[in-house]
Amino acid sequence: MKRPANADGGWGKDWLPGRLGTGPKVVRDNGASNGSRTSYGLDVPEAMPDAGGSGGWVWRGLRAGPSVVRRDGAHRGTPVVSSLAVAVVQLTGSRFAGMHQTGRTPLDAVGWLLLMAGPVFLVLRHRVPALVVHAVAAVSLAYFTLGYPYGPFVLSFVVAFASAVFRGRRRHAWIAAGAAYLGALVVRQWLYPWLPPPGDTAPGWGMEYGVAAWLLVIAAGTELLKVRREQFERARRERAEAERRRADEERLRIARELHDVIAHSLSVINVQAGVGLALIDERPEQARTALTTIKAASKEALGEVRQVLATLRAPGAAPRAPAPGLDRLPELLQQARTAGLRAEVEVTGTAPGLPPNTDLAAFRIVQEALTNIVRHSRSRTARIGIHHEPGVLRLRIDDEGPAASQDESDGGNGLVGMRERAAALGGTVQAGTRADGGFRVTATLPVSPDPAPPAGQPDGPTRPDPDLDPPNRDKGARIPPATSGGRSAAATGPRPAGAGPGPVPGEGIDGNEDRGEDGEEERG
Repeated sequence: MKRPANADGGWGKDWLPGRLGTGPKVVRDNGASNGSRTSYGLDVPEAMPDAGGSGGWVWRGLRAGPSVVRRDGAHRGTPVVSSLAVAVVQLTGSRFAGMHQTGRTPLDAVGWLLLMAGPVFLVLRHRVPALVVHAVAAVSLAYFTLGYPYGPFVLSFVVAFASAVFRGRRRHAWIAAGAAYLGALVVRQWLYPWLPPPGDTAPGWGMEYGVAAWLLVIAAGTELLKVRREQFERARRERAEAERRRADEERLRIARELHDVIAHSLSVINVQAGVGLALIDERPEQARTALTTIKAASKEALGEVRQVLATLRAPGAAPRAPAPGLDRLPELLQQARTAGLRAEVEVTGTAPGLPPNTDLAAFRIVQEALTNIVRHSRSRTARIGIHHEPGVLRLRIDDEGPAASQDESDGGNGLVGMRERAAALGGTVQAGTRADGGFRVTATLPVSPDPAPPAGQPDGPTRPDPDLDPPNRDKGARIPPATSGGRSAAATGPRPAGAGPGPVPGEGIDGNEDRGEDGEEERG
């Protein structure tokens, strides 16, 4: 068997498997690698051959057994306590068994040494299980060959066999068991006249069959325990993965909620602050109005943030205030008006009672779309379409103006958050420039009390918007159109539930005077 030489051609110590953290590059079972092969927790040099001729698999099995580093990366201590327990059982059991077996060789120093050797080898069974199972099999066979009393001397081999099977060294375990059984068979049936104790006779073959049956029972029990252990570990990993996935989903939900709560109010505050700075000297009354708007927007944002934090701090408790929905659309239009944006709403179809999650997602999508118009567009008009269909809620938000100089691609999360909200319900969001100019956001949300399907599998009809410019459809950034479409539709407000198609008098207003002289520059 040829061992690898070190880099300088000599036989240094770096090749030894037991030198953890030294020598050439190594890899561990958890997948972290710095250049060499898996070693079941041992640091194995990259120079060590895989199969250098006959017997190469034996060398790999002996030096590359699972060890103190498990596949999940957790460290395991040396099994001293269990090995000590095996030693106590073997020593005391064999001592008492020998008192009633007068025909066997009495225990002497060699016998006690062989009884202790097995538990000593078991201390290393986590590091080199294949080597341990072969060594313990040899020790047990030597004890039996020298004619010492029968007893629990095979306990060490049973533990070593199970440890090797548990750590993926089944072939070595079976080879060791088969070799020990054949050796004992040869001793009992043919070599006994020349071995101690004197005067021993050959047992019947029925005893040999019984021993073989016991070996099969031990092997089957070990395999069953291995399967159950793997099932337990798999279930534990799946539970841990599910917990991590729930934590990630909750973190994304909180991030979306805080973004939607804060971004809209900050956009209004930003615009009104620019108006106030521009008019504070020439028209202080209008500047005062802008400051009043800033105060109201900041107060509302603080209230919503406190509501989110209160919900997070009370595990399992219901929110103290209902989640916002489309019934708060008039407040949203009022905020858009204070930012200088004329909002027009049209509702078609019969409005059913929306599930809370769908109602919240629809409100947040409209809110984020209006926020993006204020921040990234020079449009002073926005049109909101709410279409109720059987099992589906469709939203459409349009603006007519070209994009400002700074688009949403500069680190924005608005469209990403909208798509995540829709995907969580099994819906979709499309966004892009229209073929006739302007920008459009469309959303399709299922209206069903059933659990949402997995993300990416919409529940309900989903069709691309034919009015979106195909090259720009579903892009995350606002793209300046080549032309601007004209403004249309009278100002409308949210339609009451059950109302038919057609305009509804409402919240649309002309916000030109609220934008101030440099309102467009502030949003650019």
